[in-house]
Amino acid sequence: MAKIHFYYGVMGSSKSAELGINAFNFDRTGNKWIAIKPTTDDRDSKTDIVSRIGVKTKAMALKNLDNFNPKRGTQFILVDEVQFFSPADIDKLVYIADHNKITVVCYGLMIDSNQNIFPASKHLVEVGAELHRMDSVCEMDKCTRLATHHIRFDKDKNVIRGGQQVEVGASQYMSVCRKHFNMLYGGEMVLKK
Repeated sequence: MAKIHFYYGVMGSSKSAELGINAFNFDRTGNKWIAIKPTTDDRDSKTDIVSRIGVKTKAMALKNLDNFNPKRGTQFILVDEVQFFSPADIDKLVYIADHNKITVVCYGLMIDSNQNIFPASKHLVEVGAELHRMDSVCEMDKCTRLATHHIRFDKDKNVIRGGQQVEVGASQYMSVCRKHFNMLYGGEMVLKK
């Protein structure tokens, strides 16, 4: 039986770059792979997966996985921004892995900017995906703690609490440690304008 892996971390923890590196290595070693991403993720490209450091990987953009069937001979499926898919889509990936002996490697966020776990990410845990945390450092000045949360803010640097769980974009988010998240989200501290 093939495995399902979930590489998760905060924004800026090199998840999409890691996907691109894996795709490059699969090409070098002759392994057959396909990359997919949700249509929700149109930040840098409607089709390519583009990391913050500029690594580009060709991908299929899909609204859902209802009609997704990998080509015969596929050995790996690389899934970017997996949190934007649904739990039913995760079930489809489980089925593909279990019945087609294809290794599925997912990359994405575990929680949103309000500390709520994304439904697809939660379901990856529930179905027994092998978890791999990708570490990054807090973006607050001179902090060296592990970034574990995201703060979302408006153009005036006011912290946004609540709202839509899905809002694509990098400019209005900051990856921070738990301490700074609690201070900013709780109003004990404000972002510099």
